[in-house]
Amino acid sequence: MKLIWADAGYSGKLVEWVKRTCGWVLEIVKRRDNIREFQVLPHRWIVERTFGWLGRYRRLSKDYEGLTESSQALIYAAMIRIMIKRIANIKN
Repeated sequence: MKLIWADAGYSGKLVEWVKRTCGWVLEIVKRRDNIREFQVLPHRWIVERTFGWLGRYRRLSKDYEGLTESSQALIYAAMIRIMIKRIANIKN
């Protein structure tokens, strides 16, 4: 990983911490203040879409896990299943 996109809630000291600690670039995706209606922001839809995919799995739909390692393993398993389905072109 080299680049991370985040919304304005993650701005501040975290940007520098991520660069210093991990060597990654944390880029804040900002919305334009002059627009009042809904607008798809660049790159943010990718994250929201992925959360939607992960939310289809029962164990990931709520915060059931006690350890972050368990949640991480389930996210890996779900994403592996999603990618295998895409490679095999299997319809649900």
